[in-house]
Amino acid sequence: MNGGPPRGGQPVDPLDSDDYDPIHHLNTLFPHPATLQSVPATTQALHNHLESLDNEISQLVTTQSATNADSLSRITTAKTELTELLENIDTVRERAVRTEDAISAMTADIKKLDHTKRNLTLSMTVLKRLQMLTTAYEQLKTQSKNRQYRECASLMSAVLELMAHFKSFRSIDQIATLSRNVADLKAELLEQVCEDFEMVFVKQEVAIRKGMLAEACNVMDALGDGARGRLVTWYCNTQLREYRQVFRGNDEAGSLDNITRRYAWLKRILKVYDEEHSAIFPGSWKVNEVLAKTFCEGTKDDYKGILTRAMRKEGGKTLDVNLLLKCLQETLEFENFLERRFTSSKDKIEERASIDTMSSRDERPLIFGKAISEAFEPYLSLWVDAQDKQLSNLIPTYRAAPLRPPDEDVTVLPSSIELFHFYRLTLAQCAKLSTGSKLLDLSHTFAKYLDEYADVVLLHYFTPDKTSSLAAEDVVIVLNTADYCHVTTSQLQEKIKSKVDPDVADKVDFERQQDAFLGVVSAAIRLLVRKVELAAEPAWREMRNMPWSRLEVVGDQSGYVSVLLSAVKEVVGQILAVVGKDAYQRAFCDKVVEAMAAGFLASVVGCRPIGGVGAEQMLLDAYVLKKGFEELLTLRSEAGTAPPASYIKHVARTLTKLDTLLKTLQVQSSPAEGLVQAYLIHISDRSDTNFRKVLDLKGIRRQDQSSFVELFRAHMVAHDNLVDTNPFLNALQVPSGNIGSIPGGGSGVGGIAGLGITSSGGGLPGASALVTPRFDPSGLGSAIMNAARDGVDRLQTQTPGSDAGSGVGEEGNLEGNLRTLGRLFRRDGSGIGIRGRFGREGG
Repeated sequence: MNGGPPRGGQPVDPLDSDDYDPIHHLNTLFPHPATLQSVPATTQALHNHLESLDNEISQLVTTQSATNADSLSRITTAKTELTELLENIDTVRERAVRTEDAISAMTADIKKLDHTKRNLTLSMTVLKRLQMLTTAYEQLKTQSKNRQYRECASLMSAVLELMAHFKSFRSIDQIATLSRNVADLKAELLEQVCEDFEMVFVKQEVAIRKGMLAEACNVMDALGDGARGRLVTWYCNTQLREYRQVFRGNDEAGSLDNITRRYAWLKRILKVYDEEHSAIFPGSWKVNEVLAKTFCEGTKDDYKGILTRAMRKEGGKTLDVNLLLKCLQETLEFENFLERRFTSSKDKIEERASIDTMSSRDERPLIFGKAISEAFEPYLSLWVDAQDKQLSNLIPTYRAAPLRPPDEDVTVLPSSIELFHFYRLTLAQCAKLSTGSKLLDLSHTFAKYLDEYADVVLLHYFTPDKTSSLAAEDVVIVLNTADYCHVTTSQLQEKIKSKVDPDVADKVDFERQQDAFLGVVSAAIRLLVRKVELAAEPAWREMRNMPWSRLEVVGDQSGYVSVLLSAVKEVVGQILAVVGKDAYQRAFCDKVVEAMAAGFLASVVGCRPIGGVGAEQMLLDAYVLKKGFEELLTLRSEAGTAPPASYIKHVARTLTKLDTLLKTLQVQSSPAEGLVQAYLIHISDRSDTNFRKVLDLKGIRRQDQSSFVELFRAHMVAHDNLVDTNPFLNALQVPSGNIGSIPGGGSGVGGIAGLGITSSGGGLPGASALVTPRFDPSGLGSAIMNAARDGVDRLQTQTPGSDAGSGVGEEGNLEGNLRTLGRLFRRDGSGIGIRGRFGREGG
């Protein structure tokens, strides 16, 4: 009965199953007739099991009944106890209320006595203060009549302080009357002190009445800010009255020509204050500083009027820019003088302590910052226009200057140094005049003429009429100049941002100008690469003259290979000797390799028809060229210097792009299935157009190509890894026409259109020869041959899906590799790893 598979280590009773089937259970217990003899035992076991279940149920029912009764008993007890607790709480609350009432009754009399005592004390205090106020008021009246200002100052302070206590009592007639009397006395005392100051200054008795005036200032201090401000304003107007009469009432004296006299006038007034009047006024009043600020405000208004009138006359032609600049410089110097004079001793100590760090002085607002010079700022555009005109006159002189001055050994054009020196001086001058919008306008002027210097001056040397006489050393001078301008322009941008106001700093941007100079660098590198291309042209011509369709056996490297490597190394070595920057040496060598790959490809197209042995020979030649090109970057280095691994990879990526084409071309056209299979394995696309290009290179006539194309389409369905078109072959241009009559094979025929690796012909003369040893393959013939054969996978040994047959280059990304190959020749300047445009193309 307890049979069945175990569940969780315990046997499972079939009777407990949710889908219990008695027939199935019986069949399990009695699978055949021989087992029927166990029926009585099974029946007895079932009866025993039933009795066991009945007993267990009875026990559970009994236990549950006893448990329910116990729970009800505990609940009843808890309710009784809760009722008793609530009754106790109510009893305690009643007792607390009765206790509070009893305490309040006992302390009522005590509280009443406290209130009475407090009111009595307050009344006595008020009466005492009233007595003191009355006494002080009477004494103040007497002392003010006798002009005893020292006593008046202390009494006035006491009276005003006492009156503050009676603000809430002004509804009482006597207090209101006393308050009016104190206010009248304050007004009388104010007028009396002002009258005394006027009389003393009019009679010029300051020296003998200085003590009385100083005591009177104490009275004004007691009277408050209004009284103090009135006296200081009167003093400033008195001291500046004559200045205003002289410089405002006279057009000649008030002109900008007399700006020096204005500032000398204030210096004289401040000197009088220091010697005669400083002892009168308390130092906390800063009367001399208020005097200077009043002078600056009035002078600034004068300048605004003068400049406005000057601009209205004949459209501003009467305003002399040089005079404006001179006045502004003098004003800035005067403001700086005032700033130093009125900086407290503490601030001076802080300024000296932070002279070599970020000065705390720079973070503190200036007292006299632009106090007068603000009037000139709207007219600084005239000065900026003057700088623009001066720069516009400099650019033609820079363009007309010789590239290399006679009897001078230069690495950069002197005009570039002169231009940035002018920029530095002008920037320093403008930063003193304004750090706001006008400095931003000046930065725009700088940017404008940086563009002109790159386009009009530097790229002018690369025009067709000049490149014919331009030596490699001359090209490198322009390259170095552009590099110097690029670096210095970046420094200029940071310098301007550090000086201009923070709210416009983000608008200072010379990135486009830096890109322009990088474009000149790229153009210079292109021109140097063109010199190498011209030197290589005879070798390519020799390659195109070889009978590639009639070769019967693969030998050592072809003759044109040694000629090509010798010519390229000769010119590259000469150029590397004058290109100083490692980054540009690397960029130049990278572009030389890419140009040679483009020349090789153009010559391959010019060599058609190409037989299978010819294609295999080309593979060997390409291998030898790759090894030779790997040495270009270290031609000027010490013996044994290994080129960087990244350069070696670049050479490999550039030249191995030809392998897929040559491996396809090395297969014979008969039988046709062999060529078709080679194309599908190496080129790996389903493009009829690309396939026809291979047929053209093999020299198969147009009328015979249809059968090849039909066979190509038939075999294509058996390959599921084909792309629509191979990017490398898709860009290859194979012109129609008579085979073997391609004019100027290096002139771009067969180049990869749109990818920047076309080889161009032209009229730049070759550079002077630099003697270098020619490549000597003697002793290496067998090794090279074996290496070449190892690197060339024939159709018979090529396995589908291998890298060599993928048609996508060493890294499986032909499109990216081709994009890398043409970077320098694109106009975006990305060929040297930097953003920028190229500008005009030379040659």
